[in-house]
Amino acid sequence: MPLSDHEQQILAQLEESLSQQDPSFAQRVRNDTLYRHAGRSAKWAALGFVLGLVATVFLFSISVALGFLGVAIMFVSAVFFERNLRRMGKAGWHDITRSLHEDEPSGTDGRIEHTVHKARRWLRDRMPHADEQ
Repeated sequence: MPLSDHEQQILAQLEESLSQQDPSFAQRVRNDTLYRHAGRSAKWAALGFVLGLVATVFLFSISVALGFLGVAIMFVSAVFFERNLRRMGKAGWHDITRSLHEDEPSGTDGRIEHTVHKARRWLRDRMPHADEQ
């Protein structure tokens, strides 16, 4: 159900008031999406999995019981990673990997997307393709 004109006007006033009172929070709320949050959480879960793997390798040399602590960390991280991937869904995954499929990145200058695209374009221009030979 769409908002009435009066409700949209009130919402715009609230938005403007929030932007004036706390601009950093307003910017963060404006830019953060479910996909970005889930993607960030999935990255942390992947890091936790790697740390659990390292802990498993080192702790098994001390004690088998302590080694299972690393396995438990890996399991919890894998479950957390899987849940965040489900939360992102296909649309979220496409949103995260969009920079790999586009000719020009959507981000601002100086971001890693531009660096990756420059390197990819450089390699693509210098490597012959099978259909071009």
